[in-house]
Amino acid sequence: MDALKLIAEESVKKEIPQFEIGDTVRVDVNIREGERERIQVFEGTVIARKGSGISETFTVRRVSYGVGVERVFPLHSPNVKAVAVVRKGRVRRAKLYYLRDRVGKAAKVKEQLK
Repeated sequence: MDALKLIAEESVKKEIPQFEIGDTVRVDVNIREGERERIQVFEGTVIARKGSGISETFTVRRVSYGVGVERVFPLHSPNVKAVAVVRKGRVRRAKLYYLRDRVGKAAKVKEQLK
């Protein structure tokens, strides 16, 4: 078991920006289509972070053409090229699943003022 932890710690060395629940982030994802590779950008609100260590994931939600779209990204995946914080959000919950039931401006997260 200790050997697995050592291997996991070595692969966690990737530099990850500090982002929290409620932040709007831009995630650059490597997409493979046959032999070609391209970077796809997914921008939305972080509604959840789960797990720890090598298996940590985060869920990003956005509304595209009136339809809610959520994607779960492994934090330490080699396919996640970059995570950039667009704006900080002010929330009082660890999980923002209630945003799924909200429509329009009610689904917005207030911006954190410094």
